Amino acid sequence: MTTPQGPQRQAKPAAGPRTLAEELRARPDDDLAALLRSRPDLLNPVPGDLTQLTARLSSRASALRALERLDRFTLQVAEALAALPDGSAPAAVRTLLAGPAKVKPHPDATALSAADRAAVAAALPRALATLRDRALLWGPDNGLRLVIAVREALVPTAANPGRTGLGPTFAEASTGMSPARLQQLLASAGQPPTPDPVTAVAAFTALLTDRARCERLLATAPEAALRLLERLVWGPPTGTVPDATRPVTAEDAQSPVEWLLARGLLLPTSPGSVVLPRELALHLRGGRSHRTVEPLQPEPAPAAAPREPRTVDGAAAGQAHTAVRTVEELLDLWGLTPPPTLRAGGLGVRDLKRTAQALESTEPVAAFWLELAYTAGLLAPDGEVDEHWAPTPGYDEWLRMDTAARWTVLARAWLAATRVPALAGTPDGKGRARAALGPELDRTLAPSVRRATLALLAELPPGSPATAGELLPTLRWQRPLRGGPASPDGGDLRDRLTEWTLAEAELLGVTGRGALAAHARALITAEADPATVLAPLLPKPLDHVILQPDLTAIAPGPLLTPLAQALALCADIESKGGATVYRFTPGSVRRALDAGRTAADLRAFLEQHSRTPVPQPLAYLIDDVARRHGLLRVGAASSYLRCDDPALLNEILADRRSADLRLRLLAPTVLAAQAAPDVLLATLRAMGYAPAAESAEGDVLITRPDSHRTPPRAAPVPVPDGPPAPDDTLLAAAVKAIRAGDRAATAARREPNVPAGRQLPRTAAAETLAALQTAVLLGERMWIGYLNAEGLASQRIIDPVKVEGGYVTAFDHHDGELRTFALHRITGVAELDE
Repeated sequence: MTTPQGPQRQAKPAAGPRTLAEELRARPDDDLAALLRSRPDLLNPVPGDLTQLTARLSSRASALRALERLDRFTLQVAEALAALPDGSAPAAVRTLLAGPAKVKPHPDATALSAADRAAVAAALPRALATLRDRALLWGPDNGLRLVIAVREALVPTAANPGRTGLGPTFAEASTGMSPARLQQLLASAGQPPTPDPVTAVAAFTALLTDRARCERLLATAPEAALRLLERLVWGPPTGTVPDATRPVTAEDAQSPVEWLLARGLLLPTSPGSVVLPRELALHLRGGRSHRTVEPLQPEPAPAAAPREPRTVDGAAAGQAHTAVRTVEELLDLWGLTPPPTLRAGGLGVRDLKRTAQALESTEPVAAFWLELAYTAGLLAPDGEVDEHWAPTPGYDEWLRMDTAARWTVLARAWLAATRVPALAGTPDGKGRARAALGPELDRTLAPSVRRATLALLAELPPGSPATAGELLPTLRWQRPLRGGPASPDGGDLRDRLTEWTLAEAELLGVTGRGALAAHARALITAEADPATVLAPLLPKPLDHVILQPDLTAIAPGPLLTPLAQALALCADIESKGGATVYRFTPGSVRRALDAGRTAADLRAFLEQHSRTPVPQPLAYLIDDVARRHGLLRVGAASSYLRCDDPALLNEILADRRSADLRLRLLAPTVLAAQAAPDVLLATLRAMGYAPAAESAEGDVLITRPDSHRTPPRAAPVPVPDGPPAPDDTLLAAAVKAIRAGDRAATAARREPNVPAGRQLPRTAAAETLAALQTAVLLGERMWIGYLNAEGLASQRIIDPVKVEGGYVTAFDHHDGELRTFALHRITGVAELDE
């Protein structure tokens, strides 16, 4: 038995990955798929191997996109890492965020209790794991390294101090300074000289990072100099100073700025500006990189008391019903009188005002309903030469649904839409007002803000209302870099979108009295069908009205859609609310007759749907209008007017109100007019007559007010906010392709004929053919270099199956399938080492 001599040497810890590609290579496939899911821009196109994936991860555009999706604490951790040298440990990050335990914090910094420090320590591993999972951070746990693009984006500089407000380090700020000047700074600061500039910079950095020595130096500073440093300590770290590059010694200093410049506590960045070194700023801050550190997400704290969930659901359901009816009324109106589109797209201001008056609402609210119908695919331009806005065929399909299903279509379209109705009427970059339904209302930030806002409401207890001011702290913490550009009326876009989301949710019936309704909760969480949850809360549609002797009809509740449309054809809506009042007038009855109804049809319709008998005044009105309807006939000459009663034509000819028509008697029963048929019809109706239009064959023309529709139109596609999220199938295929390409790129191989420095094997054509034929006979795996038809080179591992006709059929491990390769495109082959 052998006895060990002396103490045993401990095993050396395993070295960490040398590159980001090595770290990714060691990750399991599930972690690689999670990385691609969190950063979908990496998949366009799918990287050929892990080296290509690493190159994309290190691109500035991809890194910035990933940083935008970090929460505030994770971003603060990344900013602290950027302020530290590469290879720092988590303990250094924790100290920089919370400050040294025994150092008094700066008065302007948020004081941290023991519980706060514990929260920072507890949240730090999660933040580091998030950065590592998204490949923004790599390296061993005791040597953390930010990806180069992330460090370049977050590292504090004089020109871009970032969210920390720090400046460059002393070494960075003194770059280009003469050796003599560095020695002057050391001497003025009371430090011994050094033999060269490198050691001089190191010595001064050590001075600024040694709290006791730096404190003694600052104790000799004039009060005015200390006040000047206080102005720069939290950023920006730069100031304007005339002749900042002039060498100043301690003996020559006459002002507070010169006192600081002489001792290297301020360094010149240009002839007219100075900067506070990062080490000194951290010393003055008490060792903290951020004024306020927020390891935990702030929870919304609604000031209003929770409301009864039944009350909330009932109020939201009532508004949901109103929303559906409003969109239906709007599109019925535009089906009758389609407004023109502007040349640049959108709706004119006058048409928006008329629509708002018809809906008895304000213009911003009318713009919301228009945009909602447009995003749901119910409204679109008709594409004619004189283009107009009109309902689509999809609107007719939507009408055939029940009210709950119709609301669900509208709510889902609103939730996913990138269009922001509240921007209608605001000035654009050139000072011109943006048009409703115009091309300038898309904002890619809108869907994510809507979902985040409603998700916060869903996390509150049922019936709890919340305002935008109560939700914004949480939203800002979740995505601090996703505020968006400033909105026209001040504040960042996210703040305004949150306010608009809550207002629109109340209009649409997503919320009731400020709290999220049950059917909207189902819409957000997808735990149930929203229509199923909403349907029992809606009032049941009625199939009857109550006719009154004063020529009105009262609908005591919502009517079935066919009944409401038929009633709106022969009567005008006089008032809305819990009950709708319809009024019959000669004009409304004539409208129904123009649409092809007869007096008998109207009476039968009213008798069928009225709980009371048809009043005598209404029956007289219908018979009187029907008796006179069509007695006069208008056709096209320029236009003409004919009637079997010559006395009636003579009466019209003698009427002064017909002077503008320039009528002329052609025959006892025919008048010619110098006006268009539609003008002639309108004028005669204004004079109290009931003319009917007729065709060239003399038949009465029947006009249907709901006949105008666009050709089939799809709903507008929301503007994508970056690449779409990949599905599991795409992720699995991408990971498989990347792994296969990486195996091909890193496989051990014998390449005796490969010149030094080449990436692809090079062999003569005859050798390539012989090697592949041998591999087919022996069943060997080969490594090949291949150029595709576009000239792109790739490395592949293949199992050759057949070689004939100038092609090689082989199983390609890169694509995981059997493929055919052209022999003339194979640059060379090499055997794989076993």
